[in-house]
Amino acid sequence: MQQLIDLYKLWSGKAPTSVEKMQGAGSNRQYFRLTGDDGSTMVGVIGTSKEENHAFINIDRHFVRQKLPVPELLAVSDDEMRYLQTDLGSTSLFDSIRGGREAGGRYNLKEQELLKKTIRALPSIQIRGARGLDWNVCYPLPVFNEESVLFDLNYFKYCFLKPTELDFNEVYLEANFRCMAKDLTSERGESFLYRDFQARNVMLDNNGNPYFIDFQGGRKGPFYYDLASFLWQASAKYPFKLRRDLIAEYYNALKQYREVPSSRHFAERLTLFVLFRTLQVLGAYGFRGYFEHKQHFIDSIPPAMDNLRDLLKLREEILPYPYLRDVLTRLTQMPQFAHEEPDVQPRKDGFKTTTATIYPQHPQDGLPTFSKYDGKGPLVIDVYSFSYKKGIPEDSSGNGGGYVFDCRSTHNPGRYEPYKKLTGLDEPVIRFLEDDGEILEFLEHVYALADKHVSRYIQRGFTHLMFCFGCTGGQHRSVYSAQHLAEYLNDKYGIEVRITHREQDIQQILPAKNIEK
Repeated sequence: MQQLIDLYKLWSGKAPTSVEKMQGAGSNRQYFRLTGDDGSTMVGVIGTSKEENHAFINIDRHFVRQKLPVPELLAVSDDEMRYLQTDLGSTSLFDSIRGGREAGGRYNLKEQELLKKTIRALPSIQIRGARGLDWNVCYPLPVFNEESVLFDLNYFKYCFLKPTELDFNEVYLEANFRCMAKDLTSERGESFLYRDFQARNVMLDNNGNPYFIDFQGGRKGPFYYDLASFLWQASAKYPFKLRRDLIAEYYNALKQYREVPSSRHFAERLTLFVLFRTLQVLGAYGFRGYFEHKQHFIDSIPPAMDNLRDLLKLREEILPYPYLRDVLTRLTQMPQFAHEEPDVQPRKDGFKTTTATIYPQHPQDGLPTFSKYDGKGPLVIDVYSFSYKKGIPEDSSGNGGGYVFDCRSTHNPGRYEPYKKLTGLDEPVIRFLEDDGEILEFLEHVYALADKHVSRYIQRGFTHLMFCFGCTGGQHRSVYSAQHLAEYLNDKYGIEVRITHREQDIQQILPAKNIEK
């Protein structure tokens, strides 16, 4: 401490009138706010790693020359173990969006605008910051490469996975780690990879403009990493729509500095980095939480596991690491990490409702009101196939609920002579559609929507839900889709499903059946 005060005296010619220790976060560096006799303040830093300090000092000086929004160094000790920098105040982005975070991800418009300002500024520090930077000053590595990826993946393995005592084959896991490392480094990364880009490391001025701190771990690498780090920060709880909007803001801002890949390629690459970043932070949470007993890292583990569950729902071709998938799936199912499912039980009259609270209450919401349809049950589902030429089927229940899916984007067997007189119930048409595969991918998304909707309707005791599939003639694709969804829902939930292939004049009832939970 005295050496830091001496550095201040050397810089200003006077001793500070007060020295206040500032709250630290994940690192071992110590921060102090020093006040001069004129009331001006600055931040003094005492580091524990000379190499890390050297990296920050040199990167910061480069960023200041590039006129990027970062603190400016005022004085540095000869051994680089202490330095003084301009004071950016006490308002972090993390604190400024606390309300939305504590409301479970319901960010108001002001908070959303702060997030958009920040994400629009990120490409500037990534691309402009990389221009002319001496990468050799970066610590511990100058570039994001396979070695650094494997280090982080093994950090996850030893600091998080092994302490859970989950059984796994290290040889198989290592093979998947190496494949993942090759994929992550397959694109040439020429930008500045911030590495720890998160809301805690963004300070805001009085106008809400972002300034960036704690970039001493940066190196040359791909720009996807920082976007994944920011938007999938475990405790932030960004809802899907806001996260999607912020990705679009970033994507459009990046176009101002360089050519960008197609949106599909961008999304797939980003997903890979989201998985990597999720494993990396779990390793950090394990070390800082389980071994160093820092509570806010332990508190961050459940939302990080939720992010991991969402990633495991994606198609295997997006994250093609089968053994890693198996290990992570079993990890999320361990008792200490598994979600508690609602207590859904059969009622005396034969259908299922929940005894758990469906909607978690929040103080901002006030007293709940209830639908007149709650608890009526049992749920009955109508599934239709139809031709768009003859209009969408009418809803006989009068509640207007449900979905209409357009099958016309998928390959049409009706264009080929052998299938013209057949329907989606006939084996040759079924084989055509399934061999082609487009209809299967289409239905994969339909099933996901249907599962969410049906589960909630069963929980609330609603009585009716409708699914309609339309195509050109209501003969092939729509018939196949309607039949398969109906059988899927009847098999999975044991509820009555009524099928109507309207243009084929075919009706069928799949009766309710008892299914043990």
